[in-house]
Amino acid sequence: MGGSWSNSRSVWVVRVREFCVQIDSEAYASLRRHGEEVYPEESCGVLVGRFRDGGCVVVSGVRCENTRRDSPRNRYAIDPKELVRIQREARAKGVEIVGFYHSHPDHPAEWSSTDLAEAHWIGCSYVITRVAGGVAAETRSFRMAGSWDEKRFVEEEVVVEGL
Repeated sequence: MGGSWSNSRSVWVVRVREFCVQIDSEAYASLRRHGEEVYPEESCGVLVGRFRDGGCVVVSGVRCENTRRDSPRNRYAIDPKELVRIQREARAKGVEIVGFYHSHPDHPAEWSSTDLAEAHWIGCSYVITRVAGGVAAETRSFRMAGSWDEKRFVEEEVVVEGL
């Protein structure tokens, strides 16, 4: 479990994150680069790996085409057929879909109400990269928690392996 300490006016506050997503450094660099390459539109993709207690380990990111044509600068969609293909290929390799990623061009790496409404994979990580002026600036991750009726995002620590 990750956490951080801060000292404000001599009062110690601990912020503990319940979940953690561990991402291979090449996958991390790739998803950030993807956001830069498609800027000013949103990038999107699927995270493949393994679940473990308190989080997941991402071994690769699979780039997807943003099929959202009405407003690709602030929305994304992944073709369901592409998602099924990625899921089948992952299972054949002994891994599974553990999350998704997308970029927020010139907006914070924070989930939006649309992100929450359109997220459906309970237990999966949703990694968001802020791309400012075409440069990946910040990457954060949020775990989809709760149930179908009461879903919510919980921020999780991002640990990049191999840096």
